[in-house]
Amino acid sequence: QVQLVESGGGLVQAGGSLRLSCAASGRTFSNYAMGWFRQAPGKEREFVAALSRSSSSTNVADSVKGRFTISRDNAKNTVYLQMNSLKPEDTAVYYCVADALYSRVRSRPAYWGQGTQVTVSS
Repeated sequence: QVQLVESGGGLVQAGGSLRLSCAASGRTFSNYAMGWFRQAPGKEREFVAALSRSSSSTNVADSVKGRFTISRDNAKNTVYLQMNSLKPEDTAVYYCVADALYSRVRSRPAYWGQGTQVTVSS
């Protein structure tokens, strides 16, 4: 089992920045691809970003491309999501995810965190 705990969410004005963190435990962190999903009120959960085990491959949703960056620190067992130029439509609960396969972490990851709320005011 992999346990994931997100932090860093909060309230920010449009145009501002936040950095989400996700601390992983339970298994060897470097063996897992990591990612982020989000779910806005009344909408389906959607993919945001993913990063392979060695950080050699990344994938970012078109809706956040150029504004959000995913990174990881394998020494700290932590993955990050740097969010810049935030918009009200970025308001959502953000979930950290993990899976042994990079292809699967972008579609149906095996492990999910509890989520952290991000609210962007206009």
